[in-house]
Amino acid sequence: MNAVTPIPAPAPHSGSRVAVRTSRALGWHGFGAELVNVSAGLHRLPAFGHHRVGVHVGAPVTARCLCDAHRHTRIQAHGDADVIPAGLEGEWNDDAACTIFSIWFAEDFARRTVEQLALKSVDAQLRPRFQMRDPRFQHLAWALRAELEAPDASDPLYAESLCTAMLVRLIGAESVSDNRRRTLAPRTAARVIEFIDAHLDQRLTLDELAAQVHLSVPHFKALFRDTLGVPVHRYVVQRRVERARTLLLQGQLSASRIALDTGFAHQSHMAQWMSRLLGITPRELRVAARDDVATSAQQTTRR
Repeated sequence: MNAVTPIPAPAPHSGSRVAVRTSRALGWHGFGAELVNVSAGLHRLPAFGHHRVGVHVGAPVTARCLCDAHRHTRIQAHGDADVIPAGLEGEWNDDAACTIFSIWFAEDFARRTVEQLALKSVDAQLRPRFQMRDPRFQHLAWALRAELEAPDASDPLYAESLCTAMLVRLIGAESVSDNRRRTLAPRTAARVIEFIDAHLDQRLTLDELAAQVHLSVPHFKALFRDTLGVPVHRYVVQRRVERARTLLLQGQLSASRIALDTGFAHQSHMAQWMSRLLGITPRELRVAARDDVATSAQQTTRR
């Protein structure tokens, strides 16, 4: 999507970057994120095969940058974002240590999103941007950071939804045009719901869900939310919690087996979402169910 623009003369590299959080183990595909501690000094990054966005976190620093043959000197404040398309090298010098929330998008992930928006090729490019301040993009970025730092991350579908929305924002396009219908037809909605229910134990992606109803991902996301009243990822988590609750009450499987069979990463992940949505843990649910059975038996005996 972008041509490589070399930096004329390599400079000695004196800075260090240490990732304190990474999405590598979270099951995200086609995109990712890291929270990186960056030392003062000179930093050089080669041209990568993926697009990058670095969001400044914390106290301001003075930065002198070189990218795409342009030099920039600025005070980088909390929330400022630098957009570096694939194929561009970068060089910068910070006067103090700082923290960067680094987000990346694979070329294929970005290309699919662009194609589904049906934009003209001239409008379908990610361009270098420095000190970008966009409140809506910041909101999405901080939501992704919270997901990265959470003790138990949500379904990868949530992170995928956030990153798709970020790309739409970076390209500057609207995800759904005004002349399209605003809800899914009942039969279409039923098809998606049936597919979700049949595959709760598997990793679901926006691409495969949208393909069930022959829609682009951005269009599908908007129509699903307007039809069901919740975003796709939230609906999937709710269905997983409901399925897990039913299996727990049946008492035939262990909690760890139920977590895997309903698509949760592990037992504590299931417990976190059950507590959040139902206000009760799996263990408390089973204890309450046993108490109800015992009480019912006692009442029957007295009669």
